[in-house]
Amino acid sequence: MALDHYVSQVHLRKFASSELGGRLHAIRKSDLKRFSPRTKDVCRIDEGSTNEYLSEPRAIEEFLKTVEGRYNAAVSSLEAGKPDNESIYVIAGFAAYVMSCSPAAMRINLTPMAGTLEITARLLDNDQKLPPPPKELGGKNLTELLESGKVKFEVDPKYPQAIGISNILRHVAKFGNFRWDILINDQSDCQFFTSDYPVGSEPTLDPRVLNRIVPLAPNLAVRFRPDINLPRNITSFEFRNFSFDQQKVTRQQAIEINRLLVRTAEETLFFRDNQPWVAGFVEKNRHFRIDTENTQIPHPDGGILLWSRQQVAAFRRR
Repeated sequence: MALDHYVSQVHLRKFASSELGGRLHAIRKSDLKRFSPRTKDVCRIDEGSTNEYLSEPRAIEEFLKTVEGRYNAAVSSLEAGKPDNESIYVIAGFAAYVMSCSPAAMRINLTPMAGTLEITARLLDNDQKLPPPPKELGGKNLTELLESGKVKFEVDPKYPQAIGISNILRHVAKFGNFRWDILINDQSDCQFFTSDYPVGSEPTLDPRVLNRIVPLAPNLAVRFRPDINLPRNITSFEFRNFSFDQQKVTRQQAIEINRLLVRTAEETLFFRDNQPWVAGFVEKNRHFRIDTENTQIPHPDGGILLWSRQQVAAFRRR
């Protein structure tokens, strides 16, 4: 049985602490417990990359071979302010993989799918295209059962993962054609965190657009700025629309990015330097996570438009 890392070890090693002999400083959001794991012992699941919904259940592993071995070189290219096509592909690939295959991604991507199922069921029910419900359910139709909460849709988390894997190259092409802010962090006492879901979602003035901030090393992160005008079916790895700006972050900016990374982490934060402020900072920001909100918008033709939007939301763990 394969133990598959959903956050690559080559990424985690960038955050390893020399004072711990290459281990990581780590803290859990749920109970604030501190520990010092090896990179190979965290962010992994038995057969996590195996997906039986696909004709090739281990297909994502072939994709990872094109990313993980080139990660260090790609990070160096971005640090030098000289991103080439290979480094763009690798960093976009790392982000796309985490946002498709990690446990947090599977949870986040369940909501749009469940929303689509519910809308479809309601429309079919309204058009009387469904068989009558069994008498055991009180003679109510499916719409009434959904509204009462007696019936709900449960989606296998592996199914949105399968969709993400099937579209992984398209996601890479999309990310590689955005504008990137390459963020250099020289604040020695406030280096970037990483986590079991190292993707910060940053609101913009356009409610349709979320920037993504992904830490690549303690001193380096990238902000992806989506372009909603890009063709949806773009698949080229020439990255002709790619542009970037390299900028040094201030200490306040580093703090704000770390706040976002703590809030969007699923459970565990990792960091290189054991600064005295870390525990209190995590405690203040731990009761948040990324959630997806569905909004149903009636369409003039009688249909329903489903708008799904991710957001940083308050979340109290039991």
